[in-house]
Formats: sequence, structure tokens, C-alpha cells
Amino acid sequence: MELPIKAILIGTGNRGMTVYGQYALENKDKLKFVAVAEPISSRLDKFALLHEIPPELCFDTWEGLLAEEKLADVAFICTQDQLHIEPTIMALGRDYHVLLEKPMAHTLDGCISIIKKVEESGNILVIGHVLRYTNFFSTINNTIKQGSLGEIINISHRENVSWYHIAHSFVRGNWRNVEQSSPMILAKCCHDLDLLFWLVGSLPKNISSFGNLKHFKRENAPESAPDFCVEGCPIEDSCLYYAPRIYIDIEPILQILKHSQKLFYKFVSNLRKNHPKSLKILSTIIKSLKPLVNWKDWPVEPMYFGQPEESLGDYSNEAKMSILKRSSYGRCVYKCDNDVVDHQIVNIEFENDVTATLTMHGFSDREGRTLRIDGTKATLIGEFGDSYQQILLRDHHSGSEETIFKNYLSSDSSGHGGGDYNLIEEFINAILDPNKHQPLTNARESMESHLMAFAANESRLKGTIINMKNFRTQAGNN
Repeated sequence: MELPIKAILIGTGNRGMTVYGQYALENKDKLKFVAVAEPISSRLDKFALLHEIPPELCFDTWEGLLAEEKLADVAFICTQDQLHIEPTIMALGRDYHVLLEKPMAHTLDGCISIIKKVEESGNILVIGHVLRYTNFFSTINNTIKQGSLGEIINISHRENVSWYHIAHSFVRGNWRNVEQSSPMILAKCCHDLDLLFWLVGSLPKNISSFGNLKHFKRENAPESAPDFCVEGCPIEDSCLYYAPRIYIDIEPILQILKHSQKLFYKFVSNLRKNHPKSLKILSTIIKSLKPLVNWKDWPVEPMYFGQPEESLGDYSNEAKMSILKRSSYGRCVYKCDNDVVDHQIVNIEFENDVTATLTMHGFSDREGRTLRIDGTKATLIGEFGDSYQQILLRDHHSGSEETIFKNYLSSDSSGHGGGDYNLIEEFINAILDPNKHQPLTNARESMESHLMAFAANESRLKGTIINMKNFRTQAGNN
């Protein structure tokens, strides 16, 4: 097999379009998309145009694409959670190597079916657990392996989902409903459970979990609040989740820029918020400011999916306001059909007697993960934020504190702290390797985090402690 690797893409959402697609555009010598499947015509057309894919290789269903003779070396599968199983199994059956977005599948049986197909085909499958591929978490893993912490005793890990992210994705968005997607502990935190399994280096022994949907419920809706924010909400000036504040004023993006260590980003954040007319004038001189004038990327882009053709391409405030009158992203957060939890904790006892806790909640001021690892020799404190990363090592004997990792993310960094592009590189290297080694986040390795997520969900619902040996045996017998 030679470079560039030829690929097909199934699903041109955020991951397919702006991560894997963007990597291919920036690395044409390594990866080339030659066919695409996407049911939303505007997204299909956009991807085809960017990657110069002819009409005869553009499909509105994954079935249509995979019914063709093998067109490429690899398949990137970036469909919604509940559409992972069938296209993955079919792609492996067509002799494609596969990069599959996480979670592997929305059911335990689906995960098992995929693993069986991978092992039957002998092909490579990598799961999009991108955090293992970041310099941040690689540094932590290496620090543990080098013995700097001594023997690991306990890990406290937090997935701090920002207030705007949970509202966008898990209240108004595609992951709001278990029946339509998957439990939030799987959809959002299989990343984190995978990290804990990787860092501890042992199978989980027992799991318990607690959590619920506490805030985003109808009984918490303001009095006289309409179904859609723009229909005259009585608290629109003070509501944190007022839709125009998020999608027109782009408050989430401005807060990310405001927290940056770069003064220029702070400056443009203030300019966009308080002096939008001045920003518009300045953007005619400084071209890099143009995207901020009529913002069209996340979280705005998903709002346009499925909209009438006449709405597409118009990112003016008037167009966005019109969409918010009918889109699920314009609904009052207290009057949606969401049922996933907005906070949950998972307690884990591993077979090597290490204990760990995972806390996930959707009420953070900033997006990011924080963790503390206590060992017999030292304590490690980590902060993995949207614009800043740092790892501190505190030695017990000397009382000293050392910064062993620090990174200020720039606008040209790939997503997840560089992990997105590192994952793709690992996938390509595995394919080119004559021995076809399975990547770091292969199907069998990734299965453990999914078992942990399903067990945590069962524990939460039933109020029981899950013995993972029994749970794993039952899963294998299904």
C-alpha cells in the first residue's frame, strides 16, 4: 500500500467534515478521500467540492456506497451512535480497514459483533479514543510507567462539560435522548473510562454509579416561558441558555477566546462582544477576523443541518434568528425531549486494588478535564482545558513541586489537544506497517471502556454494585 492512503467517508458531520476531512486537505500526500456517503445533500455537496469527488462517487446512503466494489483502502465511519454497527461490519466485510468514531456501538451486543468481525477479517479497526494520542495524557502514562509516582493508589478524574456544551449537545442536540443516541456516560465519557483503564493498567473489578437528570426539566422552566426562546421569553435578558446568546452572540466562542493566554484573542473577544461594528470594519483589513463577524462553525453549523436550501449559506443574524424559530437548537432547554443525565459519578475498584472515581457534569464554567493521581511517592495534578494544559508533580519526600508539562493551545492546534491528528497518523502508520499491528485504541482494547460504561449505566439505574467478572461473562454469553 502506498501514500496517499485512499479513503471513503461515511457521515460528514463535525468529525467527518472538520477533523478527518480537514486533515486530508492539509496532508494531501498522506490521505485522499475518493468517495463519500451523507444523507444531507448540502453537507454531501460541500464535502465533495472540497475533496474533488465526482458525482458518481457521492452517495446519500452508506448502503449505496458499501454496495460498490471496494473503492479505497480505508473507511472512516462517522455516523450517529446508533448507526455504527451495520456500516462497520459491512465495511470490514468489504476488506476495508476502519477508523470508527467513538462510541464503538450504542449496545453491548453491537460492540461484541464488531469485535468478532474485526478478528474474523484480520483488518485494522481503530476507535476514536483520541485522548490516548495527546501529549498531555501520554506524559501522564509515561510518568506512571517510569515509577515517578511510586505505586498508584487512587485516581480522581473529572469530565467538566461546559454549560453551553451540555445545552447544545445533550439537551437540544443529537445526544439528548437515550433512545435516539446512547447513555451520556457512554457517548461523552467512554473517552475517560478508557483513560482510567489505560493509566491503571488493570481490569476493573467492581463498579457503582449514581446520577440523574436534575436541572434540564420542565418543572424548572421559568413561568410563562415559551417552547422556543425567541417567542418572547420573559427572562431572555438573564437566561444563561437563551438561544440567540449562544448561536448569534456566540458567547461560548467568546468565552474560550477570553480565557486564552494570547492577548490578541482576548482583544478580539472583547471587540466581537462590545464593538461588533468596529470588528466588521477591522475584518476588511485583518482577514483572519472575518469568521468572527458571521460565525458559521461550531456550535452554529449543526443548526443548519436539515434546513431548507434557501437557508443554507446565509449566516446573517436574521437568518440564524429565523432558524432558531423552528430548530431544536432554539428550544427552551427546560422544554426539550431530553432524558440523558446532566451529572453522574462512577466509582471503580480495579483488580490491582487501585480505586478511581469519574465525575461527569454539565455545569462547568469552562470545558475540560481535571485529574489527581495519588501514589506512594508523589501526587500528580493535571488540567486539560480548551486553551491551556498543565501537569504538576508533587514529591512527597522533598515537598517539591515540578511542572512536567505545560502547553498553551493555539488556533492551529488539531482538536482534543492535538489528539485528533495524532490518531489519524497512528491509523495510517498501522496500515502501512507490513505486520499490520493493531493501533493503541483497537477494538479489543477499547471494549473495556464500553463494558465499564454499560456497567455504570446499569448500576445507576438498578442501584447495585456491578461485579465486572460476572458482567463480562454475561456479555460474552449474549
